[in-house]
Amino acid sequence: MTDAAVRAKLTALVPALRHFHAALLDFTKSDYEFLNGPVGGPFELYSLVMNHPQFQWLRPLSGLMATLDEVLDAKDTTLTERNVTDIRQALGLLFAETDTRFAEFRGGYNRARTDLRVRETEAKWREILHSLEA
Repeated sequence: MTDAAVRAKLTALVPALRHFHAALLDFTKSDYEFLNGPVGGPFELYSLVMNHPQFQWLRPLSGLMATLDEVLDAKDTTLTERNVTDIRQALGLLFAETDTRFAEFRGGYNRARTDLRVRETEAKWREILHSLEA
């Protein structure tokens, strides 16, 4: 598979992961607001995401997305099928019940799965990830 084909496949995954992350963030924000009152705006939300323990569970997904962006932005790097395998494995580890490193993420994710938007956006990125095999 060529660099361009790999880039196209991974680039297709990026917006789906962003929508999923946004749905998780909105769910967490709603929980926070239920307990603490309304968030005062985007700068306060940013501060909460960066500093408040209630939002920390999102960090592994945020980091994975940042790494994917860095890989795709690297102009002097040739991407291969290995890059597709790496993102598939990283997402697999994030959601694997057996990997204790991401237990906090999975706890937050399991709470958020009750939200329809979270389920819909998850289905979309999983569909795209599955299509990367073809």
